[in-house]
Amino acid sequence: MDDSRIVIDGATLTCRTVARVARGDVTVSMAAEGVKRAGEAWRVARQVAAVRPVYGRTTGVGANRVVDVEWEDADAHGLRLLRSHAAGAGPLVSPEIVRAMLLVRLNQVAAGGSGVDPGVLQPLADVLNLGLLPPVPLYGAIGTGDLTALASTALCLLGERSWLSGADGGQERGPGFRLRSADALAFISSNAATLGEAALAATDLRMLLGASTVVAALSLFAVRGSEEPYAPCVHEACPHPGQAEVATAMRALLAFDHPAPGRIQDPYGYRAFPQVHGPAVESAAYAENVVTREINAAAENPLIDRAAGTVWHNGNFHTAYVGLALDACRAALFQTMALSTARLGTLTEPSFTGLPPFQAATEASSGIMVLEYVAHSALADVRRFATPAALGGAVLSRGVEEHAGFSTQSARATTDALAAYRIGLGCELVAATRALRMQGRIPSGGPLKAAHDLATGVLDPRMEDRPLDADIAVAADLLPHLARLLPQGP
Repeated sequence: MDDSRIVIDGATLTCRTVARVARGDVTVSMAAEGVKRAGEAWRVARQVAAVRPVYGRTTGVGANRVVDVEWEDADAHGLRLLRSHAAGAGPLVSPEIVRAMLLVRLNQVAAGGSGVDPGVLQPLADVLNLGLLPPVPLYGAIGTGDLTALASTALCLLGERSWLSGADGGQERGPGFRLRSADALAFISSNAATLGEAALAATDLRMLLGASTVVAALSLFAVRGSEEPYAPCVHEACPHPGQAEVATAMRALLAFDHPAPGRIQDPYGYRAFPQVHGPAVESAAYAENVVTREINAAAENPLIDRAAGTVWHNGNFHTAYVGLALDACRAALFQTMALSTARLGTLTEPSFTGLPPFQAATEASSGIMVLEYVAHSALADVRRFATPAALGGAVLSRGVEEHAGFSTQSARATTDALAAYRIGLGCELVAATRALRMQGRIPSGGPLKAAHDLATGVLDPRMEDRPLDADIAVAADLLPHLARLLPQGP
């Protein structure tokens, strides 16, 4: 696999690959083994449906599962299903989430459990390669299947709806495929949109947490903080893996400079950073593992068992694992962002920086005062989004679908929380960089110096009172580059 070509095989998709395809100019192609598995599942599904009831193929769906589809109505049944379920509402979701959805569904079909006609694989790949999108409204899923999003996609394949151009949102014709009626439910019974957004969120979360460690190290250097809280002995005494990982990274970042600490003991933003940031690192790793497992799974209902030549009705459509993992990530994200805003507060204090209040250029000037307001505004949103989506409930389809995990809402809340977190962390980076500039201090070497050089190379050096909105935006855009400097980081 080269940098511009992604081969989909139904088994080895990663969250980072989902992000690359969703956000980059890459070509998607199908592996022969994925096409083979899909074809085997399709043949088994047809064989089994010919001799016994199979949900959605020979029956209605939801509460209508007890209603058999008469043979003379079979060709119309699937089309009615797609038309009735393509009923999402609200604004369209972002193009990158739709592209992530298409890629995940492509990989799921190639996993060989859906029974969908393998002929649909190449048209879906073509849609991605041409930059086309189905219209996918925001509202319509609760974590038990992205039925509305995928029904809309199916109608585009059938030619009943136009594809949207990713560049300008214009409508146009595109690749098509005549889905058979029996394949209608098999195509839409998937959480591909939720999993696609979750994969993007997991990728962004790992990146931002890595950047956070680098920014925290710059702040520690700016306030002449103590390195004692990161000593190996401290973390051997309380051996949580994430905590130890963060402490190790901090020691590597600080390895080239050992200034005398400014005080015997620092505030929690520095002293307890490994203990608070570590759980976020661990929860992010767990969430990424869960999502990776799901996007490569044949989590289909009914599941086509190719080896046994049979069909299993089951509950793998339920994405409780994903929703709960992301809920935990947002709670941990709030905790570590609270420390970022606390460190930002120390960077406004003369007793920590040796600078005028708010790093002001002249007496009574406001300097970086407003950064605290911006950061706490963003923190308030992260706190709001941290409410567990799993606390919701739903009873649907005349009572036969009596539970929902709301992983769709959890993925969406994680996307929004990360956007707010990025702003708050950008505020800390602006303050740390400005403090070091005013102090005339530069790290001696290693990744911390590289981070300092990157920041000072793009952030405005002027110290007079002026709007800082552009500085925050530039700092936020710099975070992925800082994350790559983290020793053994993303």
